[in-house]
Amino acid sequence: MWESILDTFLKRLVQSGRITLTWPDGRTTTYGDGAGLAAGIALHDDGIIREIVRDPELGLGEGYMDERVTVENDDLRSLFLIILRNRKRINYPLPAKLAYGARFALRGLIQRNPIGRAKDNVAHHYDLSDALYDLFLDADKQYSCAYWPRPGMTLEQAQEAKKQHIAKKLLIEPDMHVLDIGCGWGGMALTLARDHGARVTGVTLSENQLAIAKRRAKEAGLEDRIDFRLQDYRDLTETFDRIVSVGMLEHVGAPNYRAYFGKVRDLMTDDGVALIHTIGRCNPPMSHSSWIHKYIFPGGYVPSLSELAIATEKEKLWIADLEVWREHYAYTLAEWHRRFEARLDEVRAMYDERFVRMWRYYLIVCECAFLEQMQGVFHLQLSKRMMAVPNTRDYLYD
Repeated sequence: MWESILDTFLKRLVQSGRITLTWPDGRTTTYGDGAGLAAGIALHDDGIIREIVRDPELGLGEGYMDERVTVENDDLRSLFLIILRNRKRINYPLPAKLAYGARFALRGLIQRNPIGRAKDNVAHHYDLSDALYDLFLDADKQYSCAYWPRPGMTLEQAQEAKKQHIAKKLLIEPDMHVLDIGCGWGGMALTLARDHGARVTGVTLSENQLAIAKRRAKEAGLEDRIDFRLQDYRDLTETFDRIVSVGMLEHVGAPNYRAYFGKVRDLMTDDGVALIHTIGRCNPPMSHSSWIHKYIFPGGYVPSLSELAIATEKEKLWIADLEVWREHYAYTLAEWHRRFEARLDEVRAMYDERFVRMWRYYLIVCECAFLEQMQGVFHLQLSKRMMAVPNTRDYLYD
């Protein structure tokens, strides 16, 4: 039964491109018109067929991690691109539709993210070995979308361009007090203090990131300008001239958007400006990825613009400016993946083969999502007053 359901599903799904599937008994079936990209995939036991039908994202991801699914030449990129280019018109099998529907209906519970759970979710991903991140991130350890305004840039140049672009949107003057929500390893805070004369308070829920951020501030001679804390932003009581948050909103959860933006509003001075940098969807809200939720970012969710707009409206915040970055994160992920694969021996010295396959799957599937889905990065520039920022964007490009 499960084989028949998967076969019917793939016949409907793969209209362009070609996927050659090898079944557990050695038979092969080819799907698609043969034009363009091609990929080969083998299923090695009957149980994985059932798991893929019930939840395609989780079943395929776990199957690849456990080597119950193998991809010809490990060409995950071609496989994902074929699937994503065809999926817009597909009607999923009933078990998969029920799973997606349940996740969407229960997202208020799944993404509730109270303070204790939020800390655990952060530790799941960001408290991995710092040596792992050193293998594929830039020297400043920026673990978010870089900004690629011109071709031929290195990852280091694109990450520096991101930080400076954000700094311009914050309109920082010397000695302004800036809050960095989700400060990571401290790169943004260091940039704002060193290059723009700000006083910065950075908060994180990752103990590993906090230790490194504090060390970096000391090494840079900026201890008197930067205060890094292990603290949830919801516990803050001060007010700040500027607020920046890069790659943190994705961890807030849809049920908490109004509380998040309400807290941002409360923490801003009357003339304050906030810049929120987040992955976002330019399509209606949908359920989270079951595989990403289980293995990479528990509690994470990519918001639709409509969800963010409603929350900011209800909290009476001006969206003073909105910029949408499209393929920038695909370029960033492709470079992270290239660096990861170039140093596999060092990764394997730290983690087992299952982790290697999980991380490869994560980097490639996310790159393809930014190439083929209506997904990008939003820059929301927020203020309480209409004219807290200039009336045109000219100041960004002087």
